[in-house]
Amino acid sequence: MIARQTIFEGRVQGVGFRYSCKDLAKGFDVSGSVENCPDGSVRLILQGEEDEVNEFLAEIIEESSLATLIKSHLTIPLDPNPNLRGFSILR
Repeated sequence: MIARQTIFEGRVQGVGFRYSCKDLAKGFDVSGSVENCPDGSVRLILQGEEDEVNEFLAEIIEESSLATLIKSHLTIPLDPNPNLRGFSILR
């Protein structure tokens, strides 16, 4: 199991980005959260098996309708949280 934090910048607030992420998560065996940040970016916390996490991120960044809204993104590793369940929108 791995965990990742990805910060997305671009036109990612006010366009349904978080709701689209939550909807996409239904097709993957991942858990996590997505939230708007005060600086206009969106933070995604994602956890699961490595292939699921990587495929989910690739879907958002390369294949989904969200891809055109993303100007840049930065992904860093996190320590997995064994208590993290489901996928939620935080704010």
